[in-house]
Amino acid sequence: VCVIIFWLLKMEISVGEAEKRTGKNTVNMQEIYTVYLIETRPVDAVTEGIIPAPDSLWRRYSEFELLRNYMLVTYPFVVVAPLPEKRAEIVWHKLSADNMDPDFVERRRVGLENFLLRLASHPVLCNDKIFYIFLTEEKGWKEMVYETGFQAKADSRLKAMNAAFRVKNPDKRFTELKHYSDELQTVVSQLLRVRARVADRLYGVYKVHGNYGRVFSEWSAIEKEMGDGLQSAGHHMDAYAASVDDILEEEEHYADQLKEYLFYTEALRAVCRKHELTQFELEMAAQDLASKKQQKEELVTGTVRTFSLKGMTSKLFGQETAEQREAKLQVLEQQIEEGEEAVKEKNTESDEFVKTAWVDIERFKDQKDRDLKEALISYAIMQISRCKKGIQVWTNAKECFNKM
Repeated sequence: VCVIIFWLLKMEISVGEAEKRTGKNTVNMQEIYTVYLIETRPVDAVTEGIIPAPDSLWRRYSEFELLRNYMLVTYPFVVVAPLPEKRAEIVWHKLSADNMDPDFVERRRVGLENFLLRLASHPVLCNDKIFYIFLTEEKGWKEMVYETGFQAKADSRLKAMNAAFRVKNPDKRFTELKHYSDELQTVVSQLLRVRARVADRLYGVYKVHGNYGRVFSEWSAIEKEMGDGLQSAGHHMDAYAASVDDILEEEEHYADQLKEYLFYTEALRAVCRKHELTQFELEMAAQDLASKKQQKEELVTGTVRTFSLKGMTSKLFGQETAEQREAKLQVLEQQIEEGEEAVKEKNTESDEFVKTAWVDIERFKDQKDRDLKEALISYAIMQISRCKKGIQVWTNAKECFNKM
């Protein structure tokens, strides 16, 4: 539960449960989908000893996606928290990849709650009006999002790629950040794949222990003195073999924490792409201004520095009249004035973007270091606990054998 502040209003947020529903999609076909219950409660009432029933509403995963897309476009300088995966990826082979599987839905519920708490704890995003409406108004929310016109502001992939290739003076810090993001994605992806392979082998080892249980049970049937001890040892082995499902399901929660940062890498790159686009637009404005100033100089001095079709035409068919030249000069001066204003605006926009983005990137770095350290330590503690349980099983088996 997190406390979120909207214009002096404080509230707690949680995603309480998930529910399957049946309805018709956009093409009027029946579909089964999952909705998630968002609950909010005023903090002031709780502190005063009154615990009111929480306000609640249901949201589909696609609505969470719409909220995040709105945040990405509206706050391009923010490393916006990712959503949990829509379908299970990089998992041990016995785990269901079905997005309707109850265990997967439960992990996604936890992930969606974490997403909302990430937004709620962000110093900028927590005060967004659309976010507040998402949490408090079930009807009409989508229309309000589209009314903001955020879709028209979204930069196309092609535009971003063009900027990445053509920008002449990239900011070294953002270039290094983009490379770091790529490397972090590779490392975390490899770590998750290694973990999935280890989980597969661990599953096999645990299940094979069930064979000990079967053999000890069969053996006990032909022994009089040793029978009870063998039977008891077999029960311990059966329990050990059956415990692996819960163990690996618990592991998936730690894997989900790593996956969050796997998906965060794309959010980092989105900030870098936006900076490249801002820088590219600044460079294009500056280049256009320089071109206009050169044209003015050529018009005033009557000398052409670079080859142009206009220059060749003038030589072949005669020079322009003084009146024509004066009219052109006035147009150019107006364009230069507008160009200087445009460059000034783009410079301000670029400086402001770098300033705000870098503050958020530093915030993200601190969060990442803290979260990943905690996740890795928790994972190690869980593995130690698992090994201790294994030792206990064999200790119990040893005692069974001693009593024979």
